[in-house]
Amino acid sequence: MTTRKLLLLPGDGIGPETTAQVEKLTALMNETVGAGFETETALVGGCAYDAEGAPISDATMGLAMASDAVLFGAVGGPKWDGVDYDKRPEAGLLRLRKDMELFANLRPAICYPALAGSSSLKREVIEGLDILILRELTGGVYFGEPKEIIDLGNGQKRAIDTQVYDTYEIERIARAAFDLARTRRGKVTSMEKRNVMKSGLYWNEVVTRIHREEYADLELEHMLADAGGMQLVRAPKQFDVIVTDNLFGDMLSDIAAMLTGSLGMLPSASLGAADEKTGTRRALYEPVHGSAPDIAGKGVANPLAMIASFAMCLRYSFQMVAEADALEGAVADVLESGVRTGDIMGEGCRQVGTEEMGDAVAARFRETLARTA
Repeated sequence: MTTRKLLLLPGDGIGPETTAQVEKLTALMNETVGAGFETETALVGGCAYDAEGAPISDATMGLAMASDAVLFGAVGGPKWDGVDYDKRPEAGLLRLRKDMELFANLRPAICYPALAGSSSLKREVIEGLDILILRELTGGVYFGEPKEIIDLGNGQKRAIDTQVYDTYEIERIARAAFDLARTRRGKVTSMEKRNVMKSGLYWNEVVTRIHREEYADLELEHMLADAGGMQLVRAPKQFDVIVTDNLFGDMLSDIAAMLTGSLGMLPSASLGAADEKTGTRRALYEPVHGSAPDIAGKGVANPLAMIASFAMCLRYSFQMVAEADALEGAVADVLESGVRTGDIMGEGCRQVGTEEMGDAVAARFRETLARTA
């Protein structure tokens, strides 16, 4: 039997509550289809700092590097606001991305028909929405050096963050975007700020060259990132695959999340380069929402972004495409039945908590697997 090693890093806030819903699904799949999931759980973020003195330990990094995939919950919260910068909870996630060389962050924004009324935009603007934002994840201003605050004297200081991109970093994320577009509707929109940033100017140049030399059969358009944010709200269905840098991708994907009705609905995948011998990729999957400390422990968090992240894991890391389709279909069916957590509650629907939503999806998923077995 195939063994599939999945590392669970629930983290802080609502992370443990939502991750628990995925554990139900792995157990279900082991029972019904002999999936062979072996799960291990470790600490990351603020809880890791409290217990181990660092936002992620070397031992946990070793587990991540040895796993077939990592499922990550959320990190951070006001409890850890005063810790040293290099030991803040978010540093654990950044180390995972950097050490695992997860350069491509995939953030789909799909509007389920049942949730078209939950978006702050008009139904006709977002109904049928299916776009994919591809964010470069290991370069740019989040990792560039120097990164410091300098005392200038006379009560003045200077804060410095550096935006840096090398040719290969832009080339590989551009190729990933075009490869994904080839499996979708064949259109890539590259977003940067070439009008005021040298890195944006070079980004535009490299993406244009990769398109011309390797992907001329696909459509490429360029758009300034601020205009892209506006267009995401004005007419989001014009886009197919959006590729952008680390900073703009962080912001634009959160805008896209709200098009779907809630941050609680948006999954993501962070992928590394394919191994030349095996073709496998290191991968980390996580919901886009944060730790939501205000609702942590109350049992009301929406677990669907975490469940959808697991569906991406099935698709991209384990090549279990039929099972991924079935799980995504189970989510759609549960929403269509009127079951809702508070963040996506609508008129005439039944409000449930985290556990009950997880149970509802698991039950529907079980039914689907039984029919297709």
